[in-house]
Amino acid sequence: MGEHNVEEVDSAELRRFTRRVLDDLEALEHMCKEGLIESGIRRIGAEQEMFLVDRAGRPAPVATEMLETLADPRFTTELGRFNLEGNLQPQLFGGTCLSKLERELRELNLTARSAARTMDTEVVLAGILPTLEREHLSLDYMTPVPRYFALNKTLVGMRGGTFTTNIKGIDELTYEHDNIMLEACNTSFQVHFQVGSKEFARLYNLAQLVTGPVLAVSVNSPLLLNKRLWQETRIALFQQSVDVRNKAQQARGHRPRVRFGERWLQGGVESLFREDLSRHRILLSTELGEPSTELLERGVLPPLTALCLFNGTVYRWNRPCYGIKDGVAHLRIENRVLPSGPTVADEAANAALFFGLMAALAEDVGDPADQLPFDHAKNNFIAAARYGLEAQFHWLDDKVMTAQQLLLEHLLPLARRGLEGAKIDPADIDRYLGILEARTKLRRTGSRWVLESLDEMKTGSTDQRMRHIVNTLHRHQLAGTPVHTWDLAGEPAAADWLESCRTVGQLMTRELFAIHPEDVIDLAASMMEWEHIRHVPVEDDEGKLVGLLSHRALLRVFARRKPSDAPPAVREVMNPNPVTVTADTSTLEAIALMRRSRVGCLPVVDGKTLIGIVTERDFMKMASRMLEDTLRVVTGDHVVVPAPE
Repeated sequence: MGEHNVEEVDSAELRRFTRRVLDDLEALEHMCKEGLIESGIRRIGAEQEMFLVDRAGRPAPVATEMLETLADPRFTTELGRFNLEGNLQPQLFGGTCLSKLERELRELNLTARSAARTMDTEVVLAGILPTLEREHLSLDYMTPVPRYFALNKTLVGMRGGTFTTNIKGIDELTYEHDNIMLEACNTSFQVHFQVGSKEFARLYNLAQLVTGPVLAVSVNSPLLLNKRLWQETRIALFQQSVDVRNKAQQARGHRPRVRFGERWLQGGVESLFREDLSRHRILLSTELGEPSTELLERGVLPPLTALCLFNGTVYRWNRPCYGIKDGVAHLRIENRVLPSGPTVADEAANAALFFGLMAALAEDVGDPADQLPFDHAKNNFIAAARYGLEAQFHWLDDKVMTAQQLLLEHLLPLARRGLEGAKIDPADIDRYLGILEARTKLRRTGSRWVLESLDEMKTGSTDQRMRHIVNTLHRHQLAGTPVHTWDLAGEPAAADWLESCRTVGQLMTRELFAIHPEDVIDLAASMMEWEHIRHVPVEDDEGKLVGLLSHRALLRVFARRKPSDAPPAVREVMNPNPVTVTADTSTLEAIALMRRSRVGCLPVVDGKTLIGIVTERDFMKMASRMLEDTLRVVTGDHVVVPAPE
């Protein structure tokens, strides 16, 4: 859980707090050197992040109210008001720890769901919620906690302008934003593995090594803002959403705050903290007690509050963590790559793979720094995020193979050996590695289920399809069966149309055809004929809406035009002041506006930027679908009416 009692950092406070971070680091180095860090014992733990959704499957900004209802110290806020985090109790790595982890996860989710339902809300486990829209990424949806607003203000100031996110997958997303709320699109299932100080570097390097293949079989986040992107889009999104490097820093290769790393770790845990302090500014401050070195002199283990707060603003995918439990200081490796969901059983299986590989490789491999170039491990990680089980990996002993082949032939048997060596309950080993083996053979990850389900849908608007994915996902999560056993989502329910037509943004066409004001009208006429459309928005070089060209206006021009006349430009024929709406305009208001203005289409704008269009045809499709559903109910006739081409 993050420290919420924080302050923005002015120059004087920056110097004071920096000195305390350095004091904490000095204390940590002393503790490692003098054997004051627990060793010879393995514990595991996890953090469960989740989305809160309303009955329609859209983000529900009720996290603060839910925490009051829960009154449970295991739960805390996240950046978005539609996110919640639950923390599991650490347990010894051995015996039935994996099934205990799954049971606690189920209990944690059940507790959250029970509280959510008192607010007409549900809990959904998804790496990125498919129903997130741009409207949910404003500061109105940021959790009202000083830490988040201070972090946002500081990062935006460091950036010196807007953040730009560009991710290319099946589709491409380019999005400019003036805050860090895109980070709230991510929810993860973070696992913790306790290690000793003397073995830290070797085990940290092993965590880096196995992260790629573990991610490849766990991908669950293929969608963002209705775009099909990476198999695990969270990886690219998180790095870009808080990338505060200015252009000069990017040009000289300054490291981002979210990163996998650039080389194998050679020193101890203090080496990571030194590098982060050297490369990244301190962003936040908090109230501090007695200096850590003075506490150590009195024989008191220090909480290292300043160092831990700083560490929480540097987002390594494998992050070093320090803590004190039952009066004993310890170190952990926090693996942050796993997405939330698709079910608790799947999450427990993903954790079992990570823990099993860590245990086995610690005995079999030693330090991978001696056996594999670091760039191969990093490329494996990026390939896994992009392609999932279809990624091509470079592995130990100069092996090159797909992630699917590597897992089935080498890593799943290796994880079994590691879990057996840790004396994990045999039934648990069979259960969780069995889930992974079936998922890998079928290539049915959470991401593949989402994408294949969308590909099979032939009816419904984009909004309806995304909500159907979320609602089907939620239903499967309640059943608890692993994702590889799921049927595809099928078609959206016809009766569900009402929830998908409340605002213009739910109905509008985003993939539209637009024309430049200096283009010849013959091109516009050809576009209308080719694409069977009656209206073409006119936008300038910056994507600003400057007019609207209608089929009727073109007919008038062609009716009066002589063969010898020079073809006019679009700007001479277009309506330069079209009636427009925004994405959050209600559908009823848009219909009334079209009637009042006697127009057949409404360009949809964000400021002056064109983002979509809604036409009479869109409303007719919606109305005919609703009429069809109503007649079926009234007449009992279940004849299937084919959807239009």
